[in-house]
Amino acid sequence: QKQLVESGGGLVQPGGSLRLSCTASGFTLDAYFIGWFRQAPGKEREWVSCFRNGDGSILYSDSTKGRFTLVRDTAVNTVYLQMDSLRPEDTAVYYCAADRAPGSTCFRRYDYWGQGIQVTVSP
Repeated sequence: QKQLVESGGGLVQPGGSLRLSCTASGFTLDAYFIGWFRQAPGKEREWVSCFRNGDGSILYSDSTKGRFTLVRDTAVNTVYLQMDSLRPEDTAVYYCAADRAPGSTCFRRYDYWGQGIQVTVSP
């Protein structure tokens, strides 16, 4: 069974850091287009970052650029989202997603989605 599992969420104070993990089972992430998304209560899902498998580049949304870092570790079939300088507005359920097809934008169709993990930034 092919699936993605997120971990590493939780409660953190403003200015703090968290590292989310997205581990694949049943398939190898190495050749996949990877996306990180989040959805806050009452808001639509928004993209946070993505790794483009076509050219190996990484994109970040304007709200996360300079604070979040996407890192792939193919040895353990895991993609990380390192989140620093967290703000209350980063509070959301975070999702990772993967798709074999190449693409140019983060907001696109994905074959696989994780179950989501809560990140709460609060004093």
